Amino acid sequence: MTSAAFAPSKTPAGIPVREILPWAVFGGLLLLALYFVSAEQGATSIFPGMYIHEFVHDGRHLLGFPCH
Repeated sequence: MTSAAFAPSKTPAGIPVREILPWAVFGGLLLLALYFVSAEQGATSIFPGMYIHEFVHDGRHLLGFPCH
């Protein structure tokens, strides 16, 4: 019976940025959308007025975020 031994690699594996970048952009946009749906009102508001709140109002209730 023959056994093969693998020598450990001394060079670390590189991170393929071209494969990670689209997912990082998607995750960032998802977090941005989640902010606007969940927290864009009151003290944490970035934009003045209630325009964004009214635009995402039904989405807030669909996702279970209270706003009244």
